[in-house]
Amino acid sequence: MKFLLVFLTFFLAKSCNNELNQEMKKATIEYQAVSRGYYLNIAVANEKLAITRKRDDLAKDYTLTDKDWKELADLYKFVKLEEIPTYKGPTEKRFYDGAAIATFRITYDGKTYESQGFDHGNPPVEIAGIVNKLVSFVTEE
Repeated sequence: MKFLLVFLTFFLAKSCNNELNQEMKKATIEYQAVSRGYYLNIAVANEKLAITRKRDDLAKDYTLTDKDWKELADLYKFVKLEEIPTYKGPTEKRFYDGAAIATFRITYDGKTYESQGFDHGNPPVEIAGIVNKLVSFVTEE
């Protein structure tokens, strides 16, 4: 009996992870931060990462590790797509050039869910986990 319970728990957990991975593969996640002298665009789609550091440059493409993909998927499941436009940043340094203006966007099933502008490095708490994970892929030069 215990064996059956353990097997079913494992099977259902594995099934949920596969469903989440499939959902993530349908989504494009993008983070962008801009100011007069700064530009950063990070995009994730189908286990691929694209980073652009200058406005007119081509993106550098990377393949995410299984660990990074799983961490993103775990953070993605807590994002409420319909609520993204309502989230507000905790600070307002971007209003006086104290921080680059950042936005977070998810495109899923042909619909785009985009945040209001917020300070780069200080995202709304509701999406801070996934935004900080995206930014962690970039090492500042």
